Amino acid sequence: MTTPSVIQLLEKAVASRLSLMDSHHESAFRLFNGFTEGYPDLALDIYGRTLVIHNYADDPVQNQTLIQEVTVYLQNALNWLHAGILKVRNGQTQSEKKGSLIFGDKPDRKIKEHGVWYAVDLTINRDSSLYLDTRNLRKWIIENLKDKSLLNTFAYTGSFGVAALKSGASRVLQIDLNREFLKIAKDSYTLNGILIQKGDFISRDFFEQVGNMKRENKRFDCVIIDPPFYSTTSKGKVDQMHDSARLINKVRPLINDGGILIAINNALYVSGREYIHTLEELCKDGYLIIKELIPVPEDFTGYNKGSKPITDPNPFNHSTKIAILDVRKK
Repeated sequence: MTTPSVIQLLEKAVASRLSLMDSHHESAFRLFNGFTEGYPDLALDIYGRTLVIHNYADDPVQNQTLIQEVTVYLQNALNWLHAGILKVRNGQTQSEKKGSLIFGDKPDRKIKEHGVWYAVDLTINRDSSLYLDTRNLRKWIIENLKDKSLLNTFAYTGSFGVAALKSGASRVLQIDLNREFLKIAKDSYTLNGILIQKGDFISRDFFEQVGNMKRENKRFDCVIIDPPFYSTTSKGKVDQMHDSARLINKVRPLINDGGILIAINNALYVSGREYIHTLEELCKDGYLIIKELIPVPEDFTGYNKGSKPITDPNPFNHSTKIAILDVRKK
C-alpha cells in the first residue's frame, strides 16, 4: 500500500472542512492538522481569507519545496484566498517564528465566529492571536454568562471576555502582562460596538493582581484561568506540567458562591487522566464540582486521524483540556 502524498492528504482535509467555509469567508478554523492527519511537520489554519502555514520541521529548510507545492495547490483549490503567512517554529529569527507574508499584501485583521467579531494580528506572536482550539468554549461563554461578571486571567487578546460581553455579561475584567495583546482585545470591543472602559484592562502580573484583589475582597461570578504552559516572573511561577492546582487555588477566593471556574490546561505531556485527577483532588472538599468538559473542535483535532497523541487526552479529546467547575463557599 503506497503512502499518500501530502497533496492527497490536503484534498481529504479540504473536503472534510467544506462546511466551515462560510460564503463570506469570515470564519477561522484549522484546515489541516498534520500530526493526526498524516504529516506531522505541517499545520494549516484559515483566518478569513488568509492562509497561515506552520512549518514544524526540525530542519525547516527541508520543508521549503513542499510548502511551495502546498501553497500553489491551496491557492487553486481555495481561490478565494488573498494572503498567505508562513510561520517557522524552528526559524533562526523571531520574525520567521512569528510569520512572514508569502503571497498577497494584506492579511485579514478580523474574523467572525458565532456572530462575534474578533480582531486578529496574525504575526504578533508565534501563534496567530486567536486560539482556534477554544472556539467551543467561546460558544459556551456566549450561551452561559449573560448578566454575570467575569474575571479573565491570562487574557491574551481577550477573546473570552469579548464573547462574554456579547452574551450580555454585566462586567468583564481582562488581565494580561502584555499590553500589546490587550490592545487587540480593545480592537475586538470596537468591532462589536462594545464600550471600552479603561479600568477593565489591566496589564499586570497575575500573582500581583490576584493578590491585590483578594485583599480588596473582589468577587466575580466567573473566573477563567488559561495560563501559558510555563512562565516565571519576580512575582511567581506558572507551571502547567506540575503545579496547575496551585494556580486554581489562587483564584478560588475570587469566585462568588454559586459561581463558575473555567480551568484550562494545555500541557501536551499532562494526560487527560492526570488533569482530571488534579481537579478531582481539588473537589474533595465539596466546594468545587466538575460540571462539564468542553471538547476541542474536530477540525482542530484533525479528521481522518492516522496518528495517536503523545499522551492520552481521555476523557478530553485533545491536550487542550477545558473544564467547567461549579463553585460553592463555606
